[in-house]
Amino acid sequence: MSVIDSSNTTVSNGDDPTPHQLRLLLTLAEELHFGRAARRLYLTQPALSQQIRALEDRLRVRVFQRTSRHVELTEAGRELLPHARRVVAAADDLRRAAHHLAVGDDTLRIGVCESFGSIPEIRAVLDAFANPQPQVRVLETFTAQLTALERGEIDAAFVHLPVPAGLRAQPLLVEPRLACLSATDPLAARDTLCLTDLAEHPVAEMSPSTFPEGRAFWTADPRPDGTRVRPAESHGSTFESLLSTVALTRAVAFVPAAAARLYPRPDLAYVPVTDLPPCTFALVWNEATAHSPRSERLRAAVAEIAPRG
Repeated sequence: MSVIDSSNTTVSNGDDPTPHQLRLLLTLAEELHFGRAARRLYLTQPALSQQIRALEDRLRVRVFQRTSRHVELTEAGRELLPHARRVVAAADDLRRAAHHLAVGDDTLRIGVCESFGSIPEIRAVLDAFANPQPQVRVLETFTAQLTALERGEIDAAFVHLPVPAGLRAQPLLVEPRLACLSATDPLAARDTLCLTDLAEHPVAEMSPSTFPEGRAFWTADPRPDGTRVRPAESHGSTFESLLSTVALTRAVAFVPAAAARLYPRPDLAYVPVTDLPPCTFALVWNEATAHSPRSERLRAAVAEIAPRG
């Protein structure tokens, strides 16, 4: 076991690790790669490295063995991992309990991502709640919504499917997926495209998804003939940055049809793809909150609106 010599540190015995630092530990333990973990956590790689080093100083034990090319858990790190999970889970329970005490059990907390909150069906669902009005939290990315759901910070979210296992969904509307291209791309002038037309285009995507099904769906990887796509060199950290990546390169991104209305830009073109299956926009909630009265009311409102979608 690699123990850190405490003779040269000013950290006191009572300086416990924070739940935030332990969340970083758990994410890095899943990725075993500082770059990928940093993207998931919306941190720079140096900031994450500094936080992990501070955590190890507080624990006085080396949790990760790292070189310039490799990261792995030490024996001590593997032993501490279940303890870290319990601390983080307890912190989440505390936050949920405090929030319910502050806002009351009748307040419904809903996550909505960026401009997709302007989709008319979402507005119709929210308007169905006269009293009390739902508490809406605008989040930058799909990943941020899933994280908020897992932590119990929101009760439900409006997102495009698919979602990770453990979440339940009720469809709200189905819409085509479009190819988003630079306006200077020769294919941008076409009325329709098929996937074979885009075989040579690298595919831009949001920062790597936390689950493979999501990435496969939104990159159309593999293609119907079994060929794998070539990822673009740059990732988008938000939907806006994803579109900018496309505008400035020869990459393509596959996006919901609503994006053409919500993000019109002179440097982009949105073209239907005839052999690309549509996408589903849905209400998603955590299994743990499935039977609460407020969640049942929300699902009933979605069921009322969905046929019109």
